Amino acid sequence: MAEEQGITVKKMENFTDWYTQVVQKAELADYGPVQGTIAMRPYSYAIWEMIQKIFDEKIKKTGHKNAYFPTLIPEGFLKKEAEHFKGFDPEVFWVTHSGDNKLGERLVVRPTSETMIYHFYSKWIRSWRDLPLLLNQWCSVLRAEIKSTKPFIRASEFLWQEGHTAHATKEDADKEMFAILDEYVDLAESYLALEVLKGKKSEMERFPGALTTTTFESMMPDGRALQMGTSHNLGQNFSKPFKIKFLDKDKKEKFVWTTSWGISTRLLGALIMVHGDDRGLVIPPKIAPIQIVIVPVYYNEKERKDVLKKAEKVKEILKEFRVHFDGRTEYSPGWKFNEWELKGVPLRIEIGPKDVEKKHVVFARRDEAEKKKKTMVEDKEIEKEAGKTLDMIQQSLHEKSKNEMEKMTHDAKNYSEFKKAVENGGFIRAGWCGDVHCEEQIKIETSATIRVIPLKRESGFSKCVYCEKSAKEVVYFGKSY
Repeated sequence: MAEEQGITVKKMENFTDWYTQVVQKAELADYGPVQGTIAMRPYSYAIWEMIQKIFDEKIKKTGHKNAYFPTLIPEGFLKKEAEHFKGFDPEVFWVTHSGDNKLGERLVVRPTSETMIYHFYSKWIRSWRDLPLLLNQWCSVLRAEIKSTKPFIRASEFLWQEGHTAHATKEDADKEMFAILDEYVDLAESYLALEVLKGKKSEMERFPGALTTTTFESMMPDGRALQMGTSHNLGQNFSKPFKIKFLDKDKKEKFVWTTSWGISTRLLGALIMVHGDDRGLVIPPKIAPIQIVIVPVYYNEKERKDVLKKAEKVKEILKEFRVHFDGRTEYSPGWKFNEWELKGVPLRIEIGPKDVEKKHVVFARRDEAEKKKKTMVEDKEIEKEAGKTLDMIQQSLHEKSKNEMEKMTHDAKNYSEFKKAVENGGFIRAGWCGDVHCEEQIKIETSATIRVIPLKRESGFSKCVYCEKSAKEVVYFGKSY
């Protein structure tokens, strides 16, 4: 039964099937009846709640507040900002009828909320005293993704947060955009243990309607980049059509500068892909719903009594952690070991009759499961060693992610090297002249796009990888999800 429950393909031999099996067998999600939809099962939702909690606390410390806005958006709202409408029109779901009655104006099911939120901002902002307005909402959005869907990575409906702020000046909006980007990077690296690249998007890749788009991206084991989240300075591109104006201190009426930023359940997909192994999930301790699982091991009634008594004491000792005691009697210890490894619980504590007798327990780190390495820990050291071990796991996972990204980042000095690097996958670091023509041709010929323009200008290439004219930037290309 354990074999049936386990992963039957190796991660790097069949990455797509491996991912699908982990999602389903670790009870993260199940496919919905509509293309591109999934049901998030309690375990994946618990991970999402951990991410929510961490980021929610971050933004509330900086004065942001949560709100909620309508899901249905009049078509006319989208059309007010032409570039935004053009960017989202191909992937929106339209509501055309109320019952059997055709609507006078089509409604859009929220693909993102800029237009709806700025409708309200135009009513709520009157004076410089109303600024900055720092709001965020946690919600779901729908986009017509009907090709190449993948649970958590690309779907027709997904959960996210979207922050929307209004400021008096461009400088204030830029400050907000970069501050949120830094919070996102900290979330990814310090909590999800995922190494990322941060920077700006090119004009061709930026968010529809944005003045500037910043991004943080990670590299997946199959060689494809994943955009983890974005933070935008929208300039006055929305405030002018939506007439979001304020009376400044100089008594002059001005348009606000707005930002928007978001992360989604796509982070769960990155987590699965980067940290998972041939046994299933591996979850970083800081975001694990269950950090420690205690599994008792006994073979008769006398052993059972002694082992369970000690297990309860250990659980009490570890009450400051998110700990779960697996007391199920219908499954063998070995079956439980496999199940908790499949679910990626960072630390397993095994307690058997010999452990009771010798006054110690057995620690098994999930990130070292393939090594089958176990450590004996004395009873008096359990709490201290548990904390230390979880910290080591967290750090080890981030180091591994960092090392893998470095291995999958390649320099390309000319177009021949570039095309070869694209075939091998990963980030391709190369010079770019800044001409959109070169960017477009590279995309047409190789499917690679500029993923990140570093915030700090990098040196190393004097020529554009495509046209061989003088390079203005060193950028990171890659194929993406």
